[in-house]
Amino acid sequence: MFSKLKKVEKSSSASSINESTVEKVYVPFVEPSPKSHIPPEVELTNDQKEKYTTLLKYFSNPDLKVAISEDNHKHKDESKYEPLSEPEKSWLTRECFLRYLRATKWDEHEAIVRIELTLAWRREFGIQNAFDNENEVNGDLVSPENETGKEVILGYDNDSRPCLYLKPGRQNTKTSQRQVQHLVYMLERVIDYMPSGQDSLALLIDFKAHPVGTQGGKIPPVGVGRQVLHILQTHYPERLGKALLTNIPWLGWTFLKIIHPFIDPLTREKLIFDQPFENYVPVAQLDRDFNGEVAFEYDHKKYWNKMIEISQEKKQKYYERFQKFGSKIGLSEVDLRGDNDELVYPVPELE
Repeated sequence: MFSKLKKVEKSSSASSINESTVEKVYVPFVEPSPKSHIPPEVELTNDQKEKYTTLLKYFSNPDLKVAISEDNHKHKDESKYEPLSEPEKSWLTRECFLRYLRATKWDEHEAIVRIELTLAWRREFGIQNAFDNENEVNGDLVSPENETGKEVILGYDNDSRPCLYLKPGRQNTKTSQRQVQHLVYMLERVIDYMPSGQDSLALLIDFKAHPVGTQGGKIPPVGVGRQVLHILQTHYPERLGKALLTNIPWLGWTFLKIIHPFIDPLTREKLIFDQPFENYVPVAQLDRDFNGEVAFEYDHKKYWNKMIEISQEKKQKYYERFQKFGSKIGLSEVDLRGDNDELVYPVPELE
């Protein structure tokens, strides 16, 4: 423990000496470091391919209609169901089907129910459309939540996952639904930053207090914690690759202990406590607060609009390629985020 403290002190001292020569960074990285690599995809078994095809056939039905809210889905009032929009079809990718299949232990029927529930939730929550300015939950709505930089997209980890920093010590608002909207909004944006071949993200959570935080020393109500966990586990399955947590105060441990029973066992395996971030993120793209080389400084006016602009440029490319390849359900995110002229993963022909 003391060696770790000395290491941090040395790093802080060195950075202060060279402060005048350090070039500060105010905006996100647009692609992974050359030192990052995307792990190869595990080949599907024949049985898994058949289950995937079952989902593809179901959601490719032109007469399919989906609920408009979670409650509507629960009570199955089909008079309120609506057909899939083109943006929703672009969300129903090959990898989307595989994520839900893995999350349901390859139960194709449960996966279908789960996907329909998420589609209903996305409609109700206000993120069902393709672009920021088309959605109810957008950058303008949640901008006040991020004025202190409590959530930041910056860099990519060793496996080319985009990194989303969560910094509770910079909390600037009281508990509200907008805080939940803000977290979901940032999840949607960090997904935009994923490179071709990577469909999971890295969370870097730093509980250290910060002078700009106005709501320090508090933990979210358990109800809010459970709501966020429900959203993450139900509507973003298999999206979390790693979660690195550091500087956890006793209140933070208390909160984690309370919500621990509600955390999916597979998610628990991805939580890493008080390990050096540089073990998991190339230092060239890691914030120097965590022994990286990036002199990142959060300035809301410089960061926020640029972060959104980059995400929307990437989303525009994704959506244009979706249309180029026929606006088909089941297209691969590898192709939609890539630069190839021919499909790496053609959509299987359905009988």
